[in-house]
Amino acid sequence: MHATIGEIDPASRIGQRWWHGRHSWTPPSLGGFDRRRYDVEPIDDATAKRYVESMHYSRSYVAASRRYGMFIHTGDGRDLVGVAVFAIPAQSRVLTNVFPGLEPYRQSLELGRFVLEGQPQHGRRPPGQIDRAPGNAESWFLGQCFRYLADDGIAGVVSFADPVPRPVAGRVLFPGHVGIIYQASNAVLTGRSACRYLTVLPDGTGISDRALQKVRSQHVGHEYVERRLIALGARALRAGQNPARWLPDALNDVDAVRLRHRGCLRYAMLTSPSARRRVELRLPHHGMGRTAYAVGTLRQLSDVGVVGMSYPKQVDALP
Repeated sequence: MHATIGEIDPASRIGQRWWHGRHSWTPPSLGGFDRRRYDVEPIDDATAKRYVESMHYSRSYVAASRRYGMFIHTGDGRDLVGVAVFAIPAQSRVLTNVFPGLEPYRQSLELGRFVLEGQPQHGRRPPGQIDRAPGNAESWFLGQCFRYLADDGIAGVVSFADPVPRPVAGRVLFPGHVGIIYQASNAVLTGRSACRYLTVLPDGTGISDRALQKVRSQHVGHEYVERRLIALGARALRAGQNPARWLPDALNDVDAVRLRHRGCLRYAMLTSPSARRRVELRLPHHGMGRTAYAVGTLRQLSDVGVVGMSYPKQVDALP
């Protein structure tokens, strides 16, 4: 089935949190964040993977390059309440299209996962209760990560905000977001990723067109995709059956939906004052009735009136 859905209203400024796949909200106005109670430090891949897969709605991990954890001090020691994973995207142009002068993977990375602990019980917060990762924790956490990255030679970070909700079985698994945390960190909005279709499964996760093609051609990784579909109720691929013919039936068996996606909002962030002075960005500007691109430092671009796109005040539904 094909469908088109609208996007989240960007007017809200509340923070998004996760607890075992369910989202909750933390208004900054509640306060409660005291940086003296927290530490941020690098963590190993197994710890980051375990936390992200247990907390994030997608239950999926990324090709991690750097991983950082945010810990809260408790009476018994300290607990992990947030994880940031800076990743290696599938294609280097994800980075070079934004930071043309930085060496991808060595001087620039993608923020692949940013997960903070939410309410154990999905729903209304009990009166007076404050999250263990309260409002304003995310901007401090991201700033501490940038300190580590800058010391490690990483000057530029690209991140994407997905404004399209994922409704599943009568509830919203993922409400969408427009990158409020990135805006609070002086990120530059550079545009959107490519408009595309997503194949969304009943559990709210998606399968990329690349993964679907692996099944059709039986390339490396096809078994994982087939197992996911079978676990959700698809009939198994029989011996000798054409995988390209099996796939549409399998997607129909699990009630997968093809959604038209207008593209994620793409942000560029620089990890230090030095990087903000010297790193060149590629930003869009409008002239002669079309979109063109200019390359330069933030100061150079600003001097000619190129400052990136305005932060979204309204995200329109697709036509």
